[in-house]
Amino acid sequence: METATAEWTGPAETRRRSRGRTAGAWLAGLMLAAVSVAAGCRAADTDAVTPVPQLLAFLPWLLAPAAFALLLAVLTRWRTGMVWGVLALGALAWYTEPYGKTDEPTGTPLAEFRVLTSNVEFGRGTTSLVPTIRRERPDIVFVEECEYHCSATLESAFGGPHGTYPYRGAVDGAGSDGSVILSRFPLKAAPGVRGTMGMPGAVADVHGHPVRLQLAHPMPPLPGQLSLWRHELGELRAYAAAGGDAPTVLAGDFNASQDHAAFRRILDTGLRDSAGLADDARTPSWPADTAPPFGTQIDHVLVSRDFSANSAHFLGIADTDHRALIVDITLHQRK
Repeated sequence: METATAEWTGPAETRRRSRGRTAGAWLAGLMLAAVSVAAGCRAADTDAVTPVPQLLAFLPWLLAPAAFALLLAVLTRWRTGMVWGVLALGALAWYTEPYGKTDEPTGTPLAEFRVLTSNVEFGRGTTSLVPTIRRERPDIVFVEECEYHCSATLESAFGGPHGTYPYRGAVDGAGSDGSVILSRFPLKAAPGVRGTMGMPGAVADVHGHPVRLQLAHPMPPLPGQLSLWRHELGELRAYAAAGGDAPTVLAGDFNASQDHAAFRRILDTGLRDSAGLADDARTPSWPADTAPPFGTQIDHVLVSRDFSANSAHFLGIADTDHRALIVDITLHQRK
């Protein structure tokens, strides 16, 4: 009886194990396929189509499914999957390195100042941003999604000829359309970059040195709107490229990370990411509810090669889905 039972259950157990290995191998293959598409597009320097841009925003976190898929391949003894998993992990690890030049200028320091950028999500984070500005004391402030009430609140708190920030450039608008630049330094009006949402520009007189300022807030890469997202990032790239040798600060919510080809095109003009210069290139800024443990860095302060970055840190702002970024930068005499 015992022998007969063993003979009857043995093949069934084998079939179950075989089905389990097959299912595990299929799951590993599907995960590796998704990861490989994202890694392949990153290698090909393209953002492709939905859902690739959305996946690229979280490229470093794709290491987790790639590692899990490799583990499944090992457990199911799928040799092709093992090799595939190792290659996928290697590619992802390679592309988690910061993109763009990180060398520092060597010219004589001319001026040091602090820059803050914050997306206050339809103005909701304004109440929390005001005390943050007072505490951190930035010299130039870029505020995205600063609608009418936000703009009025900032003017009341900091504006006026005797206020902390007597100079400002703004695009007034409701919801996400409004944006504001506040400055301790005198500002000269300059045409901003045109976009769906407001992106004001100006030229600051930083202790006698003109510095181009431009707020960035292109449309996000929503399904069905990728062409608009690419176009507006392209407009920011054109602004960066038109600067020539002029010191430039381009800051705001770019709705793009260094893993997006459209954002790397901006860096390819010669601008550098100040967070990367300060060894903080991968700290997430969005979504605030899960950052810093999980998220992506889409809020940036980009600077021309005239600048070095002394520090960069991200701060939580209540009632907004973005963390604020504060950087201390130094303008150098270009050789």
